[in-house]
Amino acid sequence: MQSRRGIPVSPGIAIAKAVVLDNDERTVPKRHVPPEGIAEQHERVDSAISEALEDLAGLHSQTASVLGDHLADIFAFHSGLLKDKTIVSRFHAVIDSERVTGAYAVFTVMQDLADQFLAQDNAFFRERVTDIYDLKRRLLEKLVGEQRSALAGLEQPAIVVAHDLTPSQTAALDRKLIRGLATDLGGRTSHTAILAHALGIPAVVGLHDITKRVATGDMLILDGHRGHAVIQPDAAQLLESRQEARAYREQEKALKKLRDQPAVTTDGTEITLQANIEFTEEVPEAIEFGAQGIGLYRTEFLFMDADRVPTEDQQVEAYAGAVRALGGRPLTIRTLDLGADKIAPGLADLHDEAEPNPFLGCRSIRLCLQHLELFRTQLRAILRASSEGPVRIMFPLICNIMELRQAKMILSDVREDLEDQGVAVGEVPVGMMIEVPSAALQAAKLAKEVDFFSVGTNDLIQYTVAVDRSNERIASLYSGAHPAVLELIKGVVRAANHAGIAVSLCGEMAGDPEFTMLLLGMGLRTFSITPPAIPGIKRVVRSVGIERCKRVARKAGSFDNDREVLNYLRDELNRITPGAVTGRSMNY
Repeated sequence: MQSRRGIPVSPGIAIAKAVVLDNDERTVPKRHVPPEGIAEQHERVDSAISEALEDLAGLHSQTASVLGDHLADIFAFHSGLLKDKTIVSRFHAVIDSERVTGAYAVFTVMQDLADQFLAQDNAFFRERVTDIYDLKRRLLEKLVGEQRSALAGLEQPAIVVAHDLTPSQTAALDRKLIRGLATDLGGRTSHTAILAHALGIPAVVGLHDITKRVATGDMLILDGHRGHAVIQPDAAQLLESRQEARAYREQEKALKKLRDQPAVTTDGTEITLQANIEFTEEVPEAIEFGAQGIGLYRTEFLFMDADRVPTEDQQVEAYAGAVRALGGRPLTIRTLDLGADKIAPGLADLHDEAEPNPFLGCRSIRLCLQHLELFRTQLRAILRASSEGPVRIMFPLICNIMELRQAKMILSDVREDLEDQGVAVGEVPVGMMIEVPSAALQAAKLAKEVDFFSVGTNDLIQYTVAVDRSNERIASLYSGAHPAVLELIKGVVRAANHAGIAVSLCGEMAGDPEFTMLLLGMGLRTFSITPPAIPGIKRVVRSVGIERCKRVARKAGSFDNDREVLNYLRDELNRITPGAVTGRSMNY
């Protein structure tokens, strides 16, 4: 029995035999063609592109009908690459200059493009290399014939194990038979990860060498909550995992019944549970899980999944669509949080200077304040959308009061311009995210400048304990239970309450039931979390009183390390909700 750890990108526990896909990296030999055969090679490449575009149009339509238009736009991105005149002209240039087959020209050009993506320092671009491989494979299938997949004729449930999966392969998976996905490569923002989550297939990526350790037919346990893969488990491990999988299913059924129940503690304190989203299309799902509004709309994903910068009108359409879908519930829109590991292809010129440490570089509000036209366009779009219903704006990664004042001044100027033009604008509360220790420590002063705070614990933890959570060598040090992190959160809540402004928490801690009592005891009354996590948090809220939560917070504050804090919080959670399954490991 072996255990491997990777990156969890789609929740659930899968137990089945593995089907290992060969690395579909065919090598195309360099074959020369006589001068009279050159024209035919050009025609074959053009024909392959036309057929591939037809396939992608069908795949776009099929994906849109099942998963929605936005996820289907992944394949619009593919089509855009195939329509790129620069890329197509390179195919033909290689045929002419080297007098080779169209297949070899496509192979070399696409491989060169993939190598350029892989050479990027930014993880977002490296993860997009699977899109290039997807297109290369599709074109070569047209030019030299399709290879038979190991999934062809699959009759029994299986977990797919692959070096990597392309978006096309993921979207085409048979959900009736595919129980899970495990790959050597991949990251949280890859298109494959996004599709796996949308399809509801448990998935763990970034397992490094899982394809070398697993053979087709091996029994495999895949934990999409914790990011674990267990190879050839023994009987005891199988029994434990099957019991845990059953517990997850039973808990999900029970939690669904809480959707329409209020989030009120046993002593009558009302708690607001909102959702984090990345796309307008996610609003109905959030409401289905019981969200009382959207506490975090991550607008950068509108830019990251587009090959060009969305126009003002396109942004208005997205934001206003979310407002309308919420039916009067509030929408909190975070301005662009680009940079670090989030790069938009259409804004590549903003990131043309390599930064040795991009997480400490020109990102988020810093980037927006250096590119005012981009910033002003987004602010105009948000304000225009506010005429449709309740909207709030919050600025990310504010590190000092001057950044906040500058952002507010630009917002005020934009509002005046719109009003002068006779454009309808609603009342828009202005807030900021607390994501860095400098902001947390100055919370009392910052609270005088805004209408609300939102604590973003993902970055706050990273910057407080100086740990990159994507670095597996030190990932165990990344913990929301670190006493310093808890002290900062407590101070922010205290400052907000003293100033009489609203405060919420929108990081992953908010969606972990183990932390719910602690956060309630610190004074938090609003949580913004991923939609599927809402019922679990509501269950805890409805099972406990505030006085008990205050005692939990005081006790947790007496420990001097995160392990003691976590063990204590788990014990307390089990006392009020016996058998609750959190789906979390010690760190995120």
